[in-house]
Amino acid sequence: MHRYIIWPAVALALAIAVYVAEPYFVTQRAAGGPSGLAGQRAPIFDLRDDRGRAVSLRQYRGSLVVMNLWASWCPPCRAEMPDLQRLAEAEAGRGIAVVGVNEGESPQRARAFAGSLGIRFPIWVDGAQQYGRTYNALGLPTTVILDRQGVVIRAFDGPLTLDEMRAAVAAVRAH
Repeated sequence: MHRYIIWPAVALALAIAVYVAEPYFVTQRAAGGPSGLAGQRAPIFDLRDDRGRAVSLRQYRGSLVVMNLWASWCPPCRAEMPDLQRLAEAEAGRGIAVVGVNEGESPQRARAFAGSLGIRFPIWVDGAQQYGRTYNALGLPTTVILDRQGVVIRAFDGPLTLDEMRAAVAAVRAH
C-alpha cells in the first residue's frame, strides 16, 4: 500500500518543481509564435551555409526575404521544399530572396537533404537553433517574410502551399 502513495507523491513533486523552475530556463521569445515579431527588425545571426561560407541577413538588405526554418526529419518540410524552390525560381531577379535555414543539423545532412530535392536556393545551417528560438517556432517548418529593411512583415507556423507563398509575397510587395 505504501508504494502506491509514494509514486504519485513523487510525480506530483516533480510536476510542481518543473512548473516553478520553468521561467528560469526559457529564453526570450516572440509571443504567440513567429507572428509575434511582426513589425520588429529581424534578428541577425552570423551563420554558415551548407558549404561552410559565412552568411547573414545583412547581405539581403534591399531585398524581400522569405526565410524558411526546416529540418530533414520533418515530413511537412520535405513536402514544402519543392514549392519553395518554385517560388525562388519564379521570383529570381525580382528582388526576392528565398533562404532555407536548417535548424539543428549538420551542414552535410542539410546539403544532402536539399540536394535530394533539387533545392538550389541558399541553405544556411543554424546548429544552435537561434532563429527557431527567437521566432518561437511552434514547430517546423516556420516561414518568416522580411521587408527590404529587414523588418518582419508576416510569419507562419506550419507548411505553406505555393499559392499561399505567392499570396504572402504579394502582400509584402504591397506593404
